Amino acid sequence: MAKPKVLISDALSPAAVQIFKDRGVEVDFQPDLGKDKDKLAAIIGDYDGLAIRSATKATAKILEKAAKLKVIGRAGIGVDNVEIPAATAKGIIVMNTPFGNSITTAEHAITLMLSLAREIPSADQSTQAGKWEKNRFMGVEITGKTLGVIGCGNIGSIAADRALGLRMKVIAFDPFLSPERAKDIGVEKVELDDLFKRADFITLHTPLTEKTKNIIDANSIAKMKKGVRIINCARGGLVDEQALAEALKSGQVAGAAFDVFVEEPAKANVLFGLPNVICTPHLGASTTEAQENVALQVAEQMSDYLLTGAISNAVNFPSITAEEAPKLKPFVELAEKLGSFAGQLTETGIQKVQITYEGAVAEMKIKALTSAALSGLLRPMLGDVNVVSAPVVAKERGMVVDEITRAAVSDYESLITVTVTTERQERSVSGTVYHDGKPRLVDIKGIRVDAEFGKSMIYVTNEDKPGFIGKFASLLGDAKVNIATFHLGRNAPGGDAIALVEVDGAVPAGALDAIQKLPHVKQAKTLTF
Repeated sequence: MAKPKVLISDALSPAAVQIFKDRGVEVDFQPDLGKDKDKLAAIIGDYDGLAIRSATKATAKILEKAAKLKVIGRAGIGVDNVEIPAATAKGIIVMNTPFGNSITTAEHAITLMLSLAREIPSADQSTQAGKWEKNRFMGVEITGKTLGVIGCGNIGSIAADRALGLRMKVIAFDPFLSPERAKDIGVEKVELDDLFKRADFITLHTPLTEKTKNIIDANSIAKMKKGVRIINCARGGLVDEQALAEALKSGQVAGAAFDVFVEEPAKANVLFGLPNVICTPHLGASTTEAQENVALQVAEQMSDYLLTGAISNAVNFPSITAEEAPKLKPFVELAEKLGSFAGQLTETGIQKVQITYEGAVAEMKIKALTSAALSGLLRPMLGDVNVVSAPVVAKERGMVVDEITRAAVSDYESLITVTVTTERQERSVSGTVYHDGKPRLVDIKGIRVDAEFGKSMIYVTNEDKPGFIGKFASLLGDAKVNIATFHLGRNAPGGDAIALVEVDGAVPAGALDAIQKLPHVKQAKTLTF
């Protein structure tokens, strides 16, 4: 088996390169390639993985050329240089390293806050110019002041902890921060307008999204205390830079310290040159420890995925540990084939998909299994759908997806049931994984069967009447179609029956038409797995 091959297109620690090699992954280290989009696009098709920092832009155009690419690893937290929808559509896992530079970034925010409070950069520049302007630089204490934290996730909570250690009062706005978590970390959870009204200092630690873009603008600045100081070490675009510049000039905002800007590299900016502004060139993660941490972490995560299927810190797929991956693999195959079975039989719009996990499988990572089932279900209708993109596609098409977990109530240690509701009917199919690791069909529309998924199959629903099997087999024989396996099931003598037949090779259209015309046949479909 060929070794997976990873391209590193940005500057990354040599220790990361060594981790890839030690783990059995082939590495192509081209640290300046991220700046050359054309060259990157020309060679990206040869690689299974792409390791990047912020210089490489993994755009949709580049990803179009990435025929083999399975994973993009971002050494750092921000993935705004990766077009996530394009990667997701191609089934590419996108990972980041959210914890490797958390301390460093939080420390930088606190450093900027302290520098802002005491006007350190200006005082340093003045003193080294031979001036002694002791009365010019009148700072403010931070003890007892209120710090407003916008975004109290990993970095925000570390910044809050450091501020509490400096005897500040900390209030936080974060829709995802639970009251219990807020209490545990010692902050007061508030609404955004309340934070604007009360904070002496404001620090931002939230991703840049449509909802957070310009979260601080002219309107929000007008709600703030006169003399507020604003620190942004998160993402350019969270603050309306023009509005902030005007507020700095008017005195509404006493000072601002920015590590990030709307346009980077920031060669010119409306904030530059203002006397009460501190600017640094995106140094939030720039410590020796942080760079080493994120590089090692991304190399380990990518190696784990390429070699074992383990998924860590993916932004577009559920995490799966190295221990879970081998146990999950046969159930992922089962879920995808159950979805495919239902999808190949579905001819009208899907309204709802219910996936029931029963027994031991209910304790596994069902989000990954649901993604697999949805990909199997949607692929016959939509073509290019994969386990990464399927949940997004289902949501875009307005499908309701329900997941149910329960203890074992059947004869099977684990059972997955996919129930599809369309405009016309509801259809259920169930399966399990036997001890040989092979997925099996065990129930179709309430009729018990025991069948493996063959490469080429014929599915027939009919009335349980004598003579069907003979006529059916005769038609296949006349069409030179060889039967590999034949599985029958019925709900009652003379009632509804099904036949699931594995055949060697494709079934001619004429033969399928002839089967459909047999007496008592309700439906005949070819299936491929």
